[in-house]
Amino acid sequence: MSGVVYFDTSALAKWYINESRSEDVEKYIQQHGPVAVSDLTVVEMRCLLARRRREKSITSVIEAEIFVTFQEDIRRRFLICHPLPVGLAMGAINIMSFLADIPVRTLDAMHLVIAKEIGTDLLVTSDRIMANAADALSLTVVRF
Repeated sequence: MSGVVYFDTSALAKWYINESRSEDVEKYIQQHGPVAVSDLTVVEMRCLLARRRREKSITSVIEAEIFVTFQEDIRRRFLICHPLPVGLAMGAINIMSFLADIPVRTLDAMHLVIAKEIGTDLLVTSDRIMANAADALSLTVVRF
C-alpha cells in the first residue's frame, strides 16, 4: 500500500460542513493526514458550497469562510492537492467503459483516474456508486 489516502469531495465536505458522520471524518483525517485531494476537488468544493448557499443550508458568509479555510488547508498542506493529470478525459472514458455495469458519473470517473495516477490504494468517499467503482478497480475504500 502506498500510504496515500485520496479523499473525494463527498467525504471531504463532511470535514467542513457539519452533517452525518462529520465527526468520523474529522477523526479519520486527524489520524491519517495529510490526505490527498486534487484540483478537481477544489472545483467540486466550490460548486458544492454554492449549491448549499442557494439551497439556504448555509449563508454566503459561511460559504466564503469555508472556502477560504479549505484553500488555507491546501496552502498549509493539511490537504495535498494534486494537479489534473494529462489524459484525464481518456482515462475517465476508459474507466466508464471498463465498469460498464456500474453507473459511474463523469466526475467520479475523473476522481478514480486521479487516485490511480497518484498511486493511492485507498479512496475515501461517502458516495455509494463511487465506492462500488473503486472496489471494482481494486482500491481499498473507506466509506463515510
